Amino acid sequence: MTVKIGDTIPEGTLTEFVEVEGDGCSVGPNDFKVSDLVKGKKILMFALPGAFTPTCSAQHVPGYVKHHDAIMAKGVDEVWCVAVNDAFVMGAWGREQHSDGKVRMLGDGSGHWTKAMGLELDLTARNMGVRSQRYAAIIDNGVIKALEVEAPGKFEVSSAEAMIKHL
Repeated sequence: MTVKIGDTIPEGTLTEFVEVEGDGCSVGPNDFKVSDLVKGKKILMFALPGAFTPTCSAQHVPGYVKHHDAIMAKGVDEVWCVAVNDAFVMGAWGREQHSDGKVRMLGDGSGHWTKAMGLELDLTARNMGVRSQRYAAIIDNGVIKALEVEAPGKFEVSSAEAMIKHL
């Protein structure tokens, strides 16, 4: 079952590649409980099929990097990008996208959290395995306040520009 507006996001673990040791995090992959990450925060999260894929790299992530200041000015505490990729891939992609300090690149390596959200996308016929649908959500203290899921092959409702209108 897919999550909906008003739902509390499911428990799970996301992994981030940390570049600089600090705040209790060591360099390399660090696991974070989603419930801890969202506690008391307003998060603008977007998810996509995979790192280094064409639309994701050319439009989705760059839009959130470009509009970071406008998003933060609307009271958002953090912007997340979540994909069914490991933390090493997400870290490398974040470096390539210049997302540091603007977008947290969080990996859901095995897709467990994406499946708990009910937003997985089976791309096994294209040799890509099970990935995430393309979507964006506003999460306030763990509760979904807005959720925009793209139709297959589309990039319209989950862009930074579209989500700013929900803030």
